[in-house]
Amino acid sequence: MVNLKSKIDIEGIKKAGEIVNKVLNELSAMTKPGIKTIEYDIVAEKEALSLNAIPAFKGYNRFPHAICVSVNEEVVHGFPSQRKLREGDIVSLDYGIYYNGYYADAAVTVPVGNVTDCALNLMKITKEALNIGISKAVCGNKINDISTAIENFVIQNKYSVVRDFVGHGVGFKLHEDPQVPNYYIEANDILIKDGMVIAIEPMVNEFSYKVKIKQNKWTVITKDKGLSAHFEHTVAVTKEGPEILT
Repeated sequence: MVNLKSKIDIEGIKKAGEIVNKVLNELSAMTKPGIKTIEYDIVAEKEALSLNAIPAFKGYNRFPHAICVSVNEEVVHGFPSQRKLREGDIVSLDYGIYYNGYYADAAVTVPVGNVTDCALNLMKITKEALNIGISKAVCGNKINDISTAIENFVIQNKYSVVRDFVGHGVGFKLHEDPQVPNYYIEANDILIKDGMVIAIEPMVNEFSYKVKIKQNKWTVITKDKGLSAHFEHTVAVTKEGPEILT
């Protein structure tokens, strides 16, 4: 069941989204060779609490950290650790918070120092795929319009879209209906309505879309060890068009 949000709800989610945006910008600016990925976790939790927000991921289905940090072939749900980032890595930062009754969720992928042209292009295409998906989040369209637009753009650029993990509704809970896949599913013909708030989040792989889960039962990696990039925004559907809340 899709829970539509009032204008007051959307403003509340937007305030949560402003915190997500602020923290992700700060974490992106920290990124450099030699940083330990656990440092993201420390800052992400500290910043949220200092702003009277709660990290949404920590404890969610027993996830042990405030943020997901996924490096290179890691797609999503990476654990922060003592691992040091190296020149040429790419790192995805996926972060959500709970603030005054509302959830917001976003992700970025950032380069570590100088990275290859291949890595830069993968990040560029993934970010553009997100923007293309957002442009389809308009009243009267269907969720499949978002999914198809993302998938077609990614395939045109010779990359693949992860199929095992998808976007979702967000706001009252961290994950709500509807699911928002990044690829066409015939059965997913849900009408997009004024008041929907969705997290659109293309996960794009350098080679095959196939993934597997590491022994920690959380971290998703590409089966072929190719690079993966991830960008996400929380987006409200309004009569005036899509509004990015993060």
